[in-house]
Amino acid sequence: MMILFKALATTALLAVGYYTFAQTEIKYLSGTGADHTVPWDFYCTDGINSKKWSKINVPSCWEQQGFGEYNYGHVPLDKRLNEQGHYKHEFIAPQGWKGKDIQIIFEGVFTDCEIMLNNQPVGRHQGGFYEFGFDLTDQISYGQKNLLEVKVKKKSDNISVNQAELEADFWNFGGIFRPVYIQVNPKEHIEHVAIDPRADGTIRADITIKNSEKSARLQLTIKDFKGKTLATFIEPVKKGTGTFRSTKQFANPKLWSPEFPNRYIAEYAILDKDGKLLHTRRVKIGFRTVEVRAQDGIYVNGARVKFKGVNAHTFHPDFGRTSSERMSIETVNLIKDMNMNAVRLSHYPHDKHFMNACDSLGLFVLDELTGWQAPSYDSVIGRKLLRELVKRDVNYASVLFWDNGNEGGWNKAYDHEFAEVDIQQREVLHPWGAFGKTVTSHYIDYNYLSGDNFANRQIFLPTEFLHGLYDGGLGAGLNDYWSKMWANPLCAGGFLWVLADEMVNRTDTKVLDGDGNHAPDGIVGPYHEKEGSYYTIKEIWSPIFIEDKYITAAFDGMLNIENRFHYTNLTDCKLSYRWVLCPTTSADSRRIISQGPVPVSPLKPMERTRVKVAMPATWRQADVLEIEAKDPHGRHIYTWTFPVKSPDEVANNRITAMMRQQQAVQYSETNDNFVFDVGTIKIVIDKNSGLLREVANAKGTLPLTNGPVSASEHDKVMSVRHTETGGVHQVAVTYEKNRMNVVWSINPGGLVGLDVKYRPSNNVAFCGIDFDLAESEVAGLKWMGNGPYGVWKNRLKGVSFNVWEKKYNNTVTGSSGFIYPEFKGYHSKLYWAQINLKQGRSFKVYCKSEDVYLKLFNPKPGPDPANTLVKHSRGDLSFLHGIPAIGNKFSKTDVLGPESANYQFEPKRVLDDYLNMSLVFDFAGIE
Repeated sequence: MMILFKALATTALLAVGYYTFAQTEIKYLSGTGADHTVPWDFYCTDGINSKKWSKINVPSCWEQQGFGEYNYGHVPLDKRLNEQGHYKHEFIAPQGWKGKDIQIIFEGVFTDCEIMLNNQPVGRHQGGFYEFGFDLTDQISYGQKNLLEVKVKKKSDNISVNQAELEADFWNFGGIFRPVYIQVNPKEHIEHVAIDPRADGTIRADITIKNSEKSARLQLTIKDFKGKTLATFIEPVKKGTGTFRSTKQFANPKLWSPEFPNRYIAEYAILDKDGKLLHTRRVKIGFRTVEVRAQDGIYVNGARVKFKGVNAHTFHPDFGRTSSERMSIETVNLIKDMNMNAVRLSHYPHDKHFMNACDSLGLFVLDELTGWQAPSYDSVIGRKLLRELVKRDVNYASVLFWDNGNEGGWNKAYDHEFAEVDIQQREVLHPWGAFGKTVTSHYIDYNYLSGDNFANRQIFLPTEFLHGLYDGGLGAGLNDYWSKMWANPLCAGGFLWVLADEMVNRTDTKVLDGDGNHAPDGIVGPYHEKEGSYYTIKEIWSPIFIEDKYITAAFDGMLNIENRFHYTNLTDCKLSYRWVLCPTTSADSRRIISQGPVPVSPLKPMERTRVKVAMPATWRQADVLEIEAKDPHGRHIYTWTFPVKSPDEVANNRITAMMRQQQAVQYSETNDNFVFDVGTIKIVIDKNSGLLREVANAKGTLPLTNGPVSASEHDKVMSVRHTETGGVHQVAVTYEKNRMNVVWSINPGGLVGLDVKYRPSNNVAFCGIDFDLAESEVAGLKWMGNGPYGVWKNRLKGVSFNVWEKKYNNTVTGSSGFIYPEFKGYHSKLYWAQINLKQGRSFKVYCKSEDVYLKLFNPKPGPDPANTLVKHSRGDLSFLHGIPAIGNKFSKTDVLGPESANYQFEPKRVLDDYLNMSLVFDFAGIE
């Protein structure tokens, strides 16, 4: 409802570009965002479409409007064009503005700018990500046209601004990229309000009144978002101070948190001695108290919190850094849908509508003064920009900390000045370093989490970790990391790098450009396409934790559950169950056998209990048990899936259901091969190697050959022997040292069994069997198992058990294609798979063994893959007991924890001293 109200308000504003509220008038000279712009006259000095006057939409990044030159931050400044832009725009100032205070506000210009009005200088500004304004009262012409000119330099004249903002690991976009508007107030007005609303109801505020002459009383009215007045306070205006402190007490406020982002309207009004209203200023506030307790943790409203956070840029492939309210709301919802509760604004302040979305939808925020790495802003410009940052963002309930730069890009000279200008006295972080009560180390190895880091007593809050690159990092390794971080009382959580692949849709080349491997680091794609890590994070960071469970015939319906919310009782959430029968053919549909609520007794945050799932008499007929959770606002938390039947049971049921006429096996030999014909099916197996050499059915040859071979070993074949018993033909293959034994079984009717037992070497990255499969002939895949996304050894969470289907694609995660889920890769808990080929051909394989992975082609690495380069087995179609892990941009798998380590095999540690796999192939090509 709140979002709808905001959308309606925005629509009205966009229609006229002008509105009046509480005696403050706003007239937009630009549009309000990427989805609403206004054309201005524009001249670019160099690069594309330069040296001529034309039109540009404002706000925008000029590169995305077809001007200038694209620059990623790693390009040396002396290798750039360093173009400039000259903007002109005419507007009419109504006569009614005479005698009022006229300010022009720029929400963001990258980077240096000079403003002129009617050919007279107005002011200059340096720093690309900060809101600033100038007084136009004495320069504006009333009742007639005014000419506004803005000259923008992409490269700053201040070397420290260049070092902090341009020489950085992100795209540099030039121009007026955020809105521009005229703000009109009465001469005597409330210029600024800085508020500190605490959890106990205390409201401290610093009120700045400009031209205070008639002001006699200050009135504070607290309202809800429906406009209902909840409390009113009146006090005398303290004269002669410019800014004065007001303290009031509001009874029993509903507190703000990411789980319950309760907010109020604080309406401040100044009245003259007769009670006449002079001016009103409204501020949205949330009551909450933040405490950073040394050697203990970060507390919000008395609860120790863990940040489940992500770093995020303001970015869109088509618009660069220009955003909109709609885009901000979508981004915040995207973050919250991953069960995150925090965002770090990397590496600059974001738009005001993004901040408002964090407040209204509920996210903790680390708000950052730019400074990518050392050196930082110089002390003069840094102090100025610090004040602009705090002045704009001081009242947002979501902002818990100020970041003074990033990775050494902090200027310690003004650390203390944040508190001097922030009424809430938020503490300061040095992201990457130790400062005050915290240590925010970046890209730590798993072993660092043991506490052997010489900073054991500081609150541990890594503001960047598990750096994404292509399909690596982020969700890969998170389960190990989070297990340690969750269990450590001095760990306050952390922030993954980064939300989205920052690939720009270039206007010059018409391609998506991530500057090599610099920008494709995201959980989601450039247009927020969900990659596999998205769902992994969603499960691992679920505020409801359900313990893993194997469903067997002895299952009694009980599941262990933990409340990992900070403020929510589990009774306020909705849990439901579904016993589901999956489709077996294309004509079938998914069928729910039974469904209903899962009763939950009152369970406070951090408490555990057991819940009982209702079990219908027919529960064993189901294929999967699904448990779905929604939070008190109806937001989906997660759906957990538990297979009900074993792979052997499913395979036997399906094979029995499709039994065809039992045509006898016709056997023959050539010099090199055993040949088996069963009706229209032909199977050819090599006499010397035991490998499949050819398979065909009524529709033609199937491109499956040269298997099974060991995925990890290179043992020699010792013997290949053919036998026949009761019409079943078998080919038995024995390898040297008895390390692998293979038995092919060709059955009447045409089903082909393959039983493999083997001993992999110790310390292997993967193990199982491989086949060759011609990629050029594959059209798609349908399977029962975990999906729809692929997995890695260190990213097994976030997939669901079901029957899935996808068409072939050649997506390289984060690099090209951008069709998700990707086709190539590994899938866990294989029960059966149907490989769909071109020309209407297909074949099926049933897996009768538990915990087998299916690999269908090796995923391709992106350009310059760093530590995300993975070694795979040679096969195109593989059935595996072990699969590889994947590293991240900065770390190899050997430092990412036990789930990222190689497999350790000892015969005495497994049943029968061997790993066993039983498959059944159906080559008939019939649904």
